[in-house]
Amino acid sequence: MFDITIVGGGIVGAATAYKIQKEFPELKILIIEKEKKLANHQTGNNSGVIHSGLYYKPGSKKAINCVLGRKELVAFAKEHKIAHDVCGKVVVAVSESELPFMDKIFQNGIENGVEGIEKINAQRIKEIEPFSEGIAGIWVPCTGIIDYRGTTEKLVELTLNIQSGSKIVMSEEVLDFENISATEKKVITDRNFYNTKFVIVCGGLQADRLAKKDGVKIKEKVVGFRGDYYELTHEAKHKVKNLIYPVPNPDFPFLGVHFTRMVDGEIECGPNAVFTFKREGYGKTDFSLKDTFDALTYSGTWRLFFSNMKFGIDEYRRAFSKTLFLKTLQRIIPSLTMDDIKPGRSGVRALLLREDGDTRDDFRIEYKQNSIHVLNAPSPAATACLAIGNDIKEMAKQHFKL
Repeated sequence: MFDITIVGGGIVGAATAYKIQKEFPELKILIIEKEKKLANHQTGNNSGVIHSGLYYKPGSKKAINCVLGRKELVAFAKEHKIAHDVCGKVVVAVSESELPFMDKIFQNGIENGVEGIEKINAQRIKEIEPFSEGIAGIWVPCTGIIDYRGTTEKLVELTLNIQSGSKIVMSEEVLDFENISATEKKVITDRNFYNTKFVIVCGGLQADRLAKKDGVKIKEKVVGFRGDYYELTHEAKHKVKNLIYPVPNPDFPFLGVHFTRMVDGEIECGPNAVFTFKREGYGKTDFSLKDTFDALTYSGTWRLFFSNMKFGIDEYRRAFSKTLFLKTLQRIIPSLTMDDIKPGRSGVRALLLREDGDTRDDFRIEYKQNSIHVLNAPSPAATACLAIGNDIKEMAKQHFKL
């Protein structure tokens, strides 16, 4: 029997396993991942950015954990030689109407303790990113890029090295949970079953379904939003040095289409944000009847659609039009042409929606009997993974009496 079973091999599950194993080396931990590879969904398909903590409401779990987690993540990457670069980013305002929002996120950054941020003028923007155009901006020197899949793999490797009785199983999907006693559960997969004292579920895009299977009463539902990327061609890569972000629209839970230099040197542009008809569907036409039915029979989905109708239509048009995608990119880098961009990859983000159509913006982790469920871990959860893992470890110490 295992002491703790962690469901989900993304970066939050891996960081949680590592944090618990490091403090309690005698515990036998099982990690169950349904895919053939770790970090196969949100972790491995995000933009690879180490976020600073600029955007998040002061005092929120996102704000606190992003700043703490970022510092720990960078130190971890240095220690274990994980590909990363704290290269800084510039947030660019292109119109007068964006300046109040820019001021607001700058103030957020100050209150959240983001180091070294400064307001900059058009000339300074040009010095940092010569091909970008803006009337004002924010320089954020502590933002960076990292290999999140490599980080996840290293966290799991270190966990298994601490305790020989700990184990990871791949290509097994958790189907159900069974309470055997107050101190024992059975985790049932499509191939096997495992007895364990406690369970921690870090299910990402499947978080709500796994919670319900474990008897957690949750009114909200996870809805997936796909983000498509373009890449700059080899001939156009010189137009972006590091990271360039727009001033985000405060009405939407996304940061807008941005430019990111990845750790492999490629430049990505994106992502957009469109409702996906399959939670783990990365193609524009991917479809799951179950996922679509779940989403479209939920009142919160329709309320979100109706309250953001124009935004949603614009995003869908842009998803199928290279010309419209380019026009968005040209707001920041006007010299880009159709020949400068080529289709890239896609990712899917999990949004936890309330029945009124509002998004659960902050991290949400709940305890039930002998289980802990990570119900909502949107961006910047990858950046904050070690801080989130530490929070879960503290919850486990309290509730599981470790």
